[in-house]
Amino acid sequence: MSIKLKPLADRVVVEPAEAEQKTAGGIIIPDTAKEKPQKGVIIAVGPGKKDEPMTVKVGDTVLYGKYSGTEVTIDGKNYLIMKESDIYATI
Repeated sequence: MSIKLKPLADRVVVEPAEAEQKTAGGIIIPDTAKEKPQKGVIIAVGPGKKDEPMTVKVGDTVLYGKYSGTEVTIDGKNYLIMKESDIYATI
């Protein structure tokens, strides 16, 4: 997948995972009660800072903070642009 968005410095573009449709017990969650996902796949990575190379790469599945990043919509798809430091872990 290729998007026309190239992040600068230590920023990454993340495609968030879909919100859960059902609970573990099988209850369907309405759209108004769904929480924002805190997991996604990295779509693009910036070059990093001068003395700090990037530690994540395209294709990594990552966990990030609930309010991390800036939401953008490109070609009808939602993405998040965030600093690498907003990422908590890779899966």
